[in-house]
Amino acid sequence: MNVKSNRLFFIDAMRAWAILMMLQGHFIDGLLDPIFRDPDSIAYSTWRYFRGITAPVFFTVSGFIFTYLLMRAPQVGFENPRIKKGIRRGLQLLLIGYLLRLNLFGVLKGQLYSSFYLVDVLHCIGLSILVIVGFYLFASHRKPYVFPSLLIGTTLLLFLFEPVYKQWTFGFLPTGVANYFTRANGSVFTIIPWLGYTTVGAFLSLWFTKFKNHRRLYPIAISTAVVVGAALIFYSSPAFVKLYEFTGISLFQSIKSNNYLFIRLGDVFLVFALFMLIRRLLTHPTILTIGASTLSIYVIHFILLYGSFTGLGLYKFLHHELSPWWAISGAAGFMFLCTVLAIQYGRHETEIKNQLGVITRTIRLELYATRKMLQLLAKGGLLRLRIFLSKLFAASRN
Repeated sequence: MNVKSNRLFFIDAMRAWAILMMLQGHFIDGLLDPIFRDPDSIAYSTWRYFRGITAPVFFTVSGFIFTYLLMRAPQVGFENPRIKKGIRRGLQLLLIGYLLRLNLFGVLKGQLYSSFYLVDVLHCIGLSILVIVGFYLFASHRKPYVFPSLLIGTTLLLFLFEPVYKQWTFGFLPTGVANYFTRANGSVFTIIPWLGYTTVGAFLSLWFTKFKNHRRLYPIAISTAVVVGAALIFYSSPAFVKLYEFTGISLFQSIKSNNYLFIRLGDVFLVFALFMLIRRLLTHPTILTIGASTLSIYVIHFILLYGSFTGLGLYKFLHHELSPWWAISGAAGFMFLCTVLAIQYGRHETEIKNQLGVITRTIRLELYATRKMLQLLAKGGLLRLRIFLSKLFAASRN
């Protein structure tokens, strides 16, 4: 890859890798029989550790890509076309996140199940994009250091004070809102602390944007990522112990007791370094297509695995039932199926949306006709009903 290329192929490849690892992680975690979950097993513990890297990488890459595209536009402030796209994208992800947790049988009975209000990956990424947009607009006409300071400051604030706010239940908020901040009600992800990975990704993209034409960009970026990543993994916990001993602030000791945020951030830096190192091998169109289809892949996997809308997914029928061999082979097939379906959807997206539009308009017309006929029959207006039906048939033929 040419250093001066506008497209960062290694980022697309990272996104593709992260979504595929998420697919196999969700499949195996949901369907593997608990008797095979042996923490003393090298194979299982290795798989579990690398599974834990997936979400931090996915959040970081999401923030990186959005901000990189945002900063490429020459316009500033509201004139930047990426602002409207970002707001639309953020709201779209929030809407899709709720739709995937919708149960149609419950809707037909006039109720929303409690699982509808739970917060997941799409909710957090959508809200994170809106937060980055807000930071950008606030800083757009201020000093150049304001935007990066807000981004990295948010990451540090959320990561450092996680031992404090993770104990809060946010009971004073409505449950649907509280689920964005606490896992007490069953949310898988929450905006705090996961927003911190998105903002650090946005922070990194600012540096890539600034030095994208530097001839030694990648050698410097790779070596820096390796050093920072290794330091966070191996030395962040001892550093917090030293800070506690020096200051006596108990917060540092609490961070050391469960220092997963900084360690996982170190993992993210090492993944960045690896993909930058092999970037010239990651330009195959299939890899780039998968990286560009992550939303479709996520939606399809959620429907097939968790049974969105109907509750009839693999999770319902094979929950914690599979042996390791079936879980591994099934995960490979599941990744392949979701990827193929997403790519096929991408190729026929316009046609599918047009057909859905026709179906939607037809349903709306029939609902309107039914309501109108019932109103006319209730009023005893048979003549008016015949006139209305003749007009309706004429409109249908058109």
